[in-house]
Amino acid sequence: MHSLRQLPRPRIRSVKRNATPLTQSFSTTQITRQRVPSTSNNPSGSTTTNPAHLPLSNLRILDLTRVLAGPFCTQILADYGATVLKVEQPGSGDETRQWRTAGETAQMWNDDFLSASNHGKGGDASLMSLYFSSVNRNKRSVTLNLKSERGRALIREMLDPNNPGSYDIIVHNFLPGKMDDMGLGYSDLKKVNPALIYAGVSGYGATGPSSKRAGYDAIALAEAGLLHITGSADSGPAKPGVAIADLCTGLYTHGAILAAVNARSQTGVGCKIDASLFESALSLLINVGLTSLNLGLNQGPAQRRRGSRLGLGHPNLVPYGGYKTRDGRQLFVAANNNRQWKLFCERLQLEPAFVEQYSTNDKRVENRGTIDKVLGERFAEKDLREWEAVFEGSGLPYGPINDVVEALEHQQADARDMVVPVEGIEAARDGMMRLIGPAVKFDGGARVNGVVRRKPPLLGEHTDEVLHEMGYEDAEVKAMRQEGVV
Repeated sequence: MHSLRQLPRPRIRSVKRNATPLTQSFSTTQITRQRVPSTSNNPSGSTTTNPAHLPLSNLRILDLTRVLAGPFCTQILADYGATVLKVEQPGSGDETRQWRTAGETAQMWNDDFLSASNHGKGGDASLMSLYFSSVNRNKRSVTLNLKSERGRALIREMLDPNNPGSYDIIVHNFLPGKMDDMGLGYSDLKKVNPALIYAGVSGYGATGPSSKRAGYDAIALAEAGLLHITGSADSGPAKPGVAIADLCTGLYTHGAILAAVNARSQTGVGCKIDASLFESALSLLINVGLTSLNLGLNQGPAQRRRGSRLGLGHPNLVPYGGYKTRDGRQLFVAANNNRQWKLFCERLQLEPAFVEQYSTNDKRVENRGTIDKVLGERFAEKDLREWEAVFEGSGLPYGPINDVVEALEHQQADARDMVVPVEGIEAARDGMMRLIGPAVKFDGGARVNGVVRRKPPLLGEHTDEVLHEMGYEDAEVKAMRQEGVV
């Protein structure tokens, strides 16, 4: 396995496993792990990294979202310095805390610690999973009962700019209208803070005939036509291996929030953001959608371009796909223009007549089956590594179809610090969790690059801490807990 390195970051100590942390900063060549202090020594679960060094350190976000789209959005913002407070239901929290995959409980989690730690003071503290951890780092967690008037009043208090440490962005994924029913709609909260940025993530958006329906990733993909065009020609519709609609909605929403922040810097006024899984999925149709919208419109329903399943193929390009090699692996290759086609055929040592016969992309797309057959036979003559050597240095796009282990151990993933080992995870059996790092790097180095400042929080881990910051005494916090407010 390739060694894993951490991005150089200011004021984060380089440590060795089971060793006393070093005080000096570490260099880009050191093999390091970021140590997140245990909660017993550091209630906030934060590292020594100063978030003021990060580009979004001026943003303060209340995160009322659950599952994937919303938490992914707020984690991106948190990675780059935003202060994010995750608000969860007492006793249960985000349901993905319970979404453990087969074998995860036995291999990953120290449930004795989780049960004994009693974070949340009265709730089920053993709720933690890798799914939850994948989109909830760099956040604090408080438990707050929004069904109680006192709980809702605390939300308004947190958003009141007259209170020190208030939040000026809120993100939620309740069904449209639910926040209004609780007195926490945009029209209510902008009275508390006219500069509030209010982002709602739902299945279908806040208006329209489907607005009140619950939204799930796969259903959004199904209704948006993406499942219809995913899979091989001889199979039924297929679902991508991860929740693409959720993830893209999170990406869109994080960008919309930053756009709203920029607008607010000019006007002083906030706004309401309305994002949905369905619209995000529709937008991903891109060229397939425009083909359907513009071809065959006057030729009757049977001639409308409804999309087709091409497996690893591309509707607009040939060759473009994965071909099985002699050793049973697959190499993905592409030739996106006529120059690449000629170079591609030279590397495969194909007959000049064949190259000339299909010299244009139109000819290649029209003869997809014939070309795929010839290429399939050629690639079956060598092993994967032999073909990689053939294409090395050619300038052509190519790469093996890796499984997840191979992808995470890829030398490029290592070089770009895409796997981030974090120590001090007391809920983990070996005290270690390996996270996938931020996808985007900033020119300027560690001062602005995303870092893991906080481990994924236990349920309600920071409830007391946050309430004390708001000025509540121990007795008041105890009373709120007894009343079921927190």
